[in-house]
Amino acid sequence: MSFFNNLSRLFGEQPAAVDKSKNKPSKSSRRPFQKTQQPQKNQGSKQPQRGNKSARPQRQNQPSRGQKNSVVKNNQQDFDTQVMVREAQAKSREIIVEAKDEALAIRTEAEKKSRKLEKELEKQQYSLEVKSDRLDDKMTDVERKEKDLERAEKTLVKDREENKKTREKLLTKLEKISKLSKDEAEKLLMDGLKKKMVDEMAKYIKDREDVAKAEADEKGAQILIDAMKYGATDNVAEYTVSVVAIPSEDIKGKIIGKNGRNIHAFERRTGVDVDLDASPTEVKLSCFDPVRREIARISLERLVKDGRIQPARIEEVVKKVESEIEKVVFEAGKQLCHAVGVYNIPTGLVALLGRFKYRFSYGQSMITHTIEETKIGTKIAHELGLDVNIVKLGCLLHDIGKVAKDQDDNHIALGVRIAKQYNLPQAVIDCIGQHHEDEPFSGPEQMAVYVADAISGARPGARYENHEEYIKRLTDLEEIAVSYPEVRQAYAIQAGRELRVLLEAEKSKDSDVVVLATKIRDEVQEKVMVPGSVRVTVIRENRSEAKTK
Repeated sequence: MSFFNNLSRLFGEQPAAVDKSKNKPSKSSRRPFQKTQQPQKNQGSKQPQRGNKSARPQRQNQPSRGQKNSVVKNNQQDFDTQVMVREAQAKSREIIVEAKDEALAIRTEAEKKSRKLEKELEKQQYSLEVKSDRLDDKMTDVERKEKDLERAEKTLVKDREENKKTREKLLTKLEKISKLSKDEAEKLLMDGLKKKMVDEMAKYIKDREDVAKAEADEKGAQILIDAMKYGATDNVAEYTVSVVAIPSEDIKGKIIGKNGRNIHAFERRTGVDVDLDASPTEVKLSCFDPVRREIARISLERLVKDGRIQPARIEEVVKKVESEIEKVVFEAGKQLCHAVGVYNIPTGLVALLGRFKYRFSYGQSMITHTIEETKIGTKIAHELGLDVNIVKLGCLLHDIGKVAKDQDDNHIALGVRIAKQYNLPQAVIDCIGQHHEDEPFSGPEQMAVYVADAISGARPGARYENHEEYIKRLTDLEEIAVSYPEVRQAYAIQAGRELRVLLEAEKSKDSDVVVLATKIRDEVQEKVMVPGSVRVTVIRENRSEAKTK
């Protein structure tokens, strides 16, 4: 609408010099450069002579030059105005034509859309009518089926009533013939059936037990033989100690340093104990943490080779070796996981498994033991149809607590704690917690891990421990306990993992049990070198006997 309003404003007022009826300029403006006044010529008269004075007044009536210029200017302006008006009219006609074309196109498009919408509405209406007809047909069918069901239900009720009456008649007739009531006949029938079934079931069970007994030993032996054969590896259990060879006994003086500053700096930085009295050409390093012991061994070898042994140099070498060992440990963990076919486990667990490279249990390499046990457990799981993934992970991680950084508990509790920290499945956690029978087995997978661990550790040549050191450790544990006056007896059991202490009831009180257990634990931790942790159990009880005559 604003477009047409502008057009009406533009052509609402026409210039006065334009003829509205013919749309042409007026006659007075056709010749803008024509003179307005010209002197009239008398054809019959003669021309005035130059000297005639009577002709001068006519010359005075002609317009001056300034007047002529103003007239020409006005005529030029009128002409320009007329040209502009004609151009504006032409443009307006073009705009009107374009507007009409555009309006026609809009109208045509609107009509097309309207026809399209009408067709769509017609289709929708037709579809709705078809659906309505179908719904009507379905409702008719449903009503018909409901009526049929009602008739069938009435017929069924009627048949049931007739069957019930017929059955009652037959039962009455049978009771008269057999001279037994319904309950008595039913009881007699069930007793005979039970007796027959019990005899058959007992016979079947006995036959299956005989077959199982005949095949159990042979099948079990075959499974274990196959598992051990499958788990055979090319690796040999290693028997090593952390010993550093030195070229001469003079090097020991450099290792000790002035006032022992070098050896103290080395022990403080590495966390190991240095024994210089083992041999003139050897230095023995002892530490429960195998990785720290390996770092100390490599660092001491480099220091001896370099010859510069001083606190600053010790700090520099140990720091460099630690960074190298971390990479070696992680790579060893990856190789161990790939060797047993376990992938996509957390990197923290991979790094912990890599510490098996420097850990030995009774002289048996932990990496060798883990590979053997995992292969044996996997084979047993395949043979028995168990969950192979649970058994494989349980065998791989069963001793993960032995390489935990904080050795504040036994390796089973530490392993369970680590497994929970990494959100492992509960079945795998149970494999770790039950592989030494500390807890009852929760499933066959946990039992398979226990069997595989026992096979790998108990095979000939797998483990070795100095018998004298073993006996000495057990003796030291018992001697520490019996050194207290209120202790009656003490027993070191489970290969030195538990110390059981019995108190004299007359010489002690109930409150002494907790105190004495704490004292013995602290003394054992200070004086006895034990692989892993030792559980101290203190028992105090009163007994009384009486005999009748």
